[in-house]
Amino acid sequence: MCTGAVGALTNFIERAGVACTSISLVREQSEAVGPTRALWVPFALGRPLGSAEDPDFQKDVMRQAFGLLATAPEPTIADYAGPLPEEAGPGQWACPLNLGPVVDDTLTGRLLAEVGRLKTWSAQTRAERGRTLFGVSGARPDQVDDVARALASIPELATVTESLAGDIEWAFDMPLLIRHLADDLRTFYHEAIAAQPGSVAPNHDALNDWIFGGTALGDTLQAVADRLTAADDPMASLVRGLVIPEGRYRGGSAF
Repeated sequence: MCTGAVGALTNFIERAGVACTSISLVREQSEAVGPTRALWVPFALGRPLGSAEDPDFQKDVMRQAFGLLATAPEPTIADYAGPLPEEAGPGQWACPLNLGPVVDDTLTGRLLAEVGRLKTWSAQTRAERGRTLFGVSGARPDQVDDVARALASIPELATVTESLAGDIEWAFDMPLLIRHLADDLRTFYHEAIAAQPGSVAPNHDALNDWIFGGTALGDTLQAVADRLTAADDPMASLVRGLVIPEGRYRGGSAF
């Protein structure tokens, strides 16, 4: 699977003489880093090969990805060509969570209340899987409240290079840290959704429809993007494009 980091690495690997291809679940990330070759697939997050129970379908996805080695001499992001598995089709997922009203109507208060209601579900998914993708920012899963506070504090920072308050030893410096705070919270929300009884794993668009359709996280990400825009700095603009998907930023193009 092609994440932002892996997609960027393919350029360095190919310069060393090894041809690279990859599979992308998040087209905006791939467009931002420019991998040598990527096959974009509109499947549910966590399912880069589509159907879990269909080896022939999975082989077809792999054939298309490897086929780019022969047909794409220049950096290319190709669309998956073929029928979609049932779980990737439109209308297959609707968020069953009722996030409800909150008492503290500040951005931080709303985000913390929302995170609090998702904790049990997210912990259940981590226990079932025995692993989590949460933690790229340097925080532990039990420090999700600190991550939420840090992200919600960014719109009020004097500069986007200002160090964040708190006791966590963050894995990145600002403003790049902002991208990883957002990634950790998206992971937390996605793991909470995965534990919902009877739910179908959402694809990338369905998850963003939910997040940016009225959650406190979506509102926080919009406010963070506004602050990065106001910074009028090339690095801040790059981070904005990694924090908020293209087409979702109320201020125009994310990039």
